[in-house]
Amino acid sequence: MSLFRYTRAGQEPGAPRRHSPLLWIGLIAFIAGLLILAFAWLAGWLGRDRATAQSFTDTIEATGARHPGFRRAHSKGVCVTGTFQGLPAGAELSSARVFRQQQVPVLGRMSIGGADPHGADANARVRSMALQLVTDDGQEWRTAMNSFPFFAVPTADAFLEQTKAQIPDPATGKPDPAKMAAVAAKYPSVRAFGEWAKSAPWSTSWANTDYNGVNSFRFTNAAGKEQVVRWSMRPQAAFEAMSAEQRAQAGLDYLADEFQQRLTQGPVQWEMWVTLAEPSDAINDPSIPWPAERRQVKVGTLSLTAMQPQASGACRDINFDPLILPSGIDGTDDPILAARSAVYSVSFNRRERETASGAAKATGEAK
Repeated sequence: MSLFRYTRAGQEPGAPRRHSPLLWIGLIAFIAGLLILAFAWLAGWLGRDRATAQSFTDTIEATGARHPGFRRAHSKGVCVTGTFQGLPAGAELSSARVFRQQQVPVLGRMSIGGADPHGADANARVRSMALQLVTDDGQEWRTAMNSFPFFAVPTADAFLEQTKAQIPDPATGKPDPAKMAAVAAKYPSVRAFGEWAKSAPWSTSWANTDYNGVNSFRFTNAAGKEQVVRWSMRPQAAFEAMSAEQRAQAGLDYLADEFQQRLTQGPVQWEMWVTLAEPSDAINDPSIPWPAERRQVKVGTLSLTAMQPQASGACRDINFDPLILPSGIDGTDDPILAARSAVYSVSFNRRERETASGAAKATGEAK
């Protein structure tokens, strides 16, 4: 019997088939249930063993003392402002307006690694630069870079493992060495990162530090040609190594004080370079550096001209999400990139709620 000629009792042949209202109600309820489950999953309410943005942020918070109103990582820093001037070489690689506009205003943040907003600048192994560039057509490019040349772990789950291992043991107040050693034994990149941290010289200033965007991104030019890149900011100021004696004698806000002094003498500048990937390069694993012989292209110059305290500066309430990108620049499938974006969002929302609720003021904290 043809399905198209099947009729129910009381229904004329050829008439549209009518479904029971209960069927539609059940279908709507089923779809609504799926949406609720999906929302709960993404929110971290289900599957607590998986690396959600919420569980990740909880783990980061557990590694040290709580400081309401501050960023969960790179808590101590200053706001900076300046400009970016793109070069034709950048415009050949990407259609992003930032490489064509004569001068793009920049709002940024210089910071140190760690979650202590009152820590000593000179004792921070990692220094960081975060930027927001807004072009005259309203498009934004936000990027967060660090002084290390590669990431310590290859995936978000590995990053969560590493962070959990850094949670202090209640009995000692320090991370368990056995847990730290287990993570290092499991991931060769953790051991390599540790060697970098021990052997690489410390710079004496934010101004003479290289900042690397260790994640991979995809540039697309006006002709539609794609090129995977990693970018970095290279200082025009000559590198100077910081001695152990200098670190011991440096003041609490050494980097901020030194940077402010430099700004009184004129703009502090970096050249922006992109490294072009080849087919054999690791695109989605930021723990693997690309070979030094890869082609590198200078695409612009960053000039910072002023500094403000982060408590009152314009950078205070900006989430430097690395996946806020203009047309002509796209993210890759790098899992660390996606994890950074998600955790930054959760951290931002938490500290904004703390500030709005007065929790930061109640503890005497300020951003």
